Amino acid sequence: MQNTSIKNWKEIVGKFSAVSEGLGALHPEILELAYQEKWFKLFVPEIYGGAGKKLPEILRLEEELAEADGSLGWTVTLCAGAAWFAGFLDQRLAEEIFAEREVCFAGSGAVGGTAIKLENGYLINGYWKYASGALHATIFTANCTIKQMDGTDVLDEDGNPEVMSFILKKEEVEILSGWSYFGLIATGSHAFEAKDLLVPLNRTFKINNDIKVADQGFDYPFLQLAETTLAVNSLGMSRHFIRLADDAFFARSGIQRYSEEQVAFFTSELNGCKAEVESLRDQFYTAFDQSWDQLIQNGSIEEDQLQMVSLTSRKLAHACRRAADSLFHYCGLEAAKKESEINRVWRDIHTASQHALLTFEN
Repeated sequence: MQNTSIKNWKEIVGKFSAVSEGLGALHPEILELAYQEKWFKLFVPEIYGGAGKKLPEILRLEEELAEADGSLGWTVTLCAGAAWFAGFLDQRLAEEIFAEREVCFAGSGAVGGTAIKLENGYLINGYWKYASGALHATIFTANCTIKQMDGTDVLDEDGNPEVMSFILKKEEVEILSGWSYFGLIATGSHAFEAKDLLVPLNRTFKINNDIKVADQGFDYPFLQLAETTLAVNSLGMSRHFIRLADDAFFARSGIQRYSEEQVAFFTSELNGCKAEVESLRDQFYTAFDQSWDQLIQNGSIEEDQLQMVSLTSRKLAHACRRAADSLFHYCGLEAAKKESEINRVWRDIHTASQHALLTFEN
C-alpha cells in the first residue's frame, strides 16, 4: 500500500483484529484508518471527495488489506464496491452523500424488495441479507422489482419484470441481527429491511449504461468487477494462512518426533501450495490487466478476455481454499483453537469461499 499516509496501518490492524472479532464489527481504530485513507471511497471520483482510484490499483490494495485481516479486506471490498455506484448516481445526490467524511455504503445484490411507482417517488418494502459493514454503514443499496399501483409488474424492454436499484439512508432502514457465521465475523454482514418507505425519484440508478461522471472504469462489467474483487480477498487471506502454517508447524510441541523425511514432506507440501497460489495470482493479474487495457484503449473488452478474467478469478479462489485445507492438519491444536490467529484466518477463508459467484471452479 505504497500511497497510504499511515505507515503503521498494518500494526494497527494486527493489534485490533482479534478485538474486532469479539465486537462483531471493525474496531473503532480500524474504522478510523478506513476513514482517513478513504478505503470506503476507493472508487468514488475525486470530484465527490473520494479517493478516485482505478480498479487495477484497488485490486492490489484489497489483496493487501485481506492479507492483514480478512474481515477488514472483505468489508472494504463490499462497501467500496457498493460505493462504485457513485458513477451512476444523480450528481446532486452524490455530492450530498459523499460530503460526509464517514460515508459508507452497504447493500445486497439480491432482488429483495418491491417498489411501487408513484408520481413523486417509489414506495419500497423489502428485506435484504448479507450487507457487509451494516453496523457502520450510512447508505444502503437495495434492488427492487418495480410494481404498478395495482401490484402488477412493470416490464422492461425485453418483457421481463423491471428491476431497479435504490439508495436508502441508514435512518430509513432497520438492521436485523443475523450474521451468526463462523468466519468474517467482524464484517457485521447483517440483514436490513424497509417498510412502506417513500423514496424520491432521484434515488434510483442503473449501473454501466447510465454513467454520470466523466471518469475511467465505470463501464468495466460489473460481473467481472465483483469476481475479481472477491478473488483477491481469498488470495490475501490465503497468503496470510500459508505464512502462519509455516510458523505453526515448526512451533508444534511434538516437532522433535518428526523425522527428517516427514519435515521435508511438509516443506514440499507448503512450497507446492505456495507455488500454485502464486502462479494463479500471476495468471489472474495478467488476465485482468489485459482486460483493463482493452477497455481503456478500445472502449470495450473482448468477450474471450472477460471469460478469462472470470475463469482465473474462480481458479484462484479455489486454489486458495485448497491450500488452507491441505496445510491445516499440519498446524497442530493451535490451528483448532478458535481464539488463535491461524484459526481466524482459516475460518475467514472458508466463509469467503461460500460466495455464490465463486462456487464453481469452471
